[in-house]
Formats: sequence, structure tokens, C-alpha cells
Amino acid sequence: MQWRNTSVRYGLVSVVLHWLVALVVFGLFALGFWMVGLSYYDPWRQSAPDLHKSIGILLFAVMLLRLLWRLCSPAPAALASHGRLTRLASKLGHGVLYLGLFGVMISGYLISTADGRGIEVFGLFSVPATLTGIPQQEDIAGAIHEYLAWGLVIFAVLHCLAALKHHFIDRDSTLLRMFGR
Repeated sequence: MQWRNTSVRYGLVSVVLHWLVALVVFGLFALGFWMVGLSYYDPWRQSAPDLHKSIGILLFAVMLLRLLWRLCSPAPAALASHGRLTRLASKLGHGVLYLGLFGVMISGYLISTADGRGIEVFGLFSVPATLTGIPQQEDIAGAIHEYLAWGLVIFAVLHCLAALKHHFIDRDSTLLRMFGR
């Protein structure tokens, strides 16, 4: 398998970044869903949010890398069997996923830094609080974060169902290409 994308298939870097982001998004969603139900006395009350924030910051870096990679190694051309509507839906769908990902990460950052403190990332480095003092910043960013997270996961499931439809109903190579084939 080649590193870079070709006109007909995705390269190793794009495939790994795609599946890594998908895994992390669903993992962070599950962690976030679990941690909001923790009681004040739960031993995970502090560690779960710290873990969630650290992984979220690393995901942001991976997404920036993914955007740069996409500029250096453009996605393969749409399949010839895909009509205009399918191509448009694909472009819009990917755009929504990217915007949703960055929206959920930026809102998470705004929740975490509302008090003026930076975010410690696994104790290795700290991301400074650069935007603070917005009235009700933590509450507004928290609501946005929750709604975007739900929307992102629901949209990612629809994305997955669309790939399965291409594979099992249309019998085209859309899904196989995301495995580098």
C-alpha cells in the first residue's frame, strides 16, 4: 500500500487518520457520556475529564495534521458510477463532519478554559487559556459541546450507513477504498 492517495484510492496515511479519528470520536463520546453521570465522590470525577480533555487536544492536533495531509495528498476522484447528487452529498457530508469535529473540539476548549486556566495534556504540556471572560462561557460552550457531540456521532453513524449502502446495495468500491483497496 502506498503512503499517498492516488486518483483511485486512499493511501495509508489517509486510511490510518480516518479510522483513528473515528475511533477517538466514538471513544470520547462514550467517555463524555459516562463521566457526566459520575457522582461527586466517584474516584474518576477528576481523572475522567482530564483524560477527556487530553485526548481531545491530541485529536485537535491530529485533525490539523489530517487537513494538512488532505492539502498535500488530495482525496481520490469520485467513482464514475456516482451521480451528481451523490458527489454533492459526499462533499457536504464530509464538510459537516469536519465542521462538527472542529466545533465540538473548540467548544470543549472553551468549557475547559472558561476559568482562565490552561489545559494540561497528560502532564506533558499545557495549552493556555486564550479566550476567557465571555459571559456564561462555560455554560454556553457546554450546551454547544453537548449538542454538537450528539450531532457528530449521529452524523458519523449516517456516514457509516452510507458507506455500507455503497458496499452492499450499490456494490461499488467506496468502502473498500477507505481500507486502502
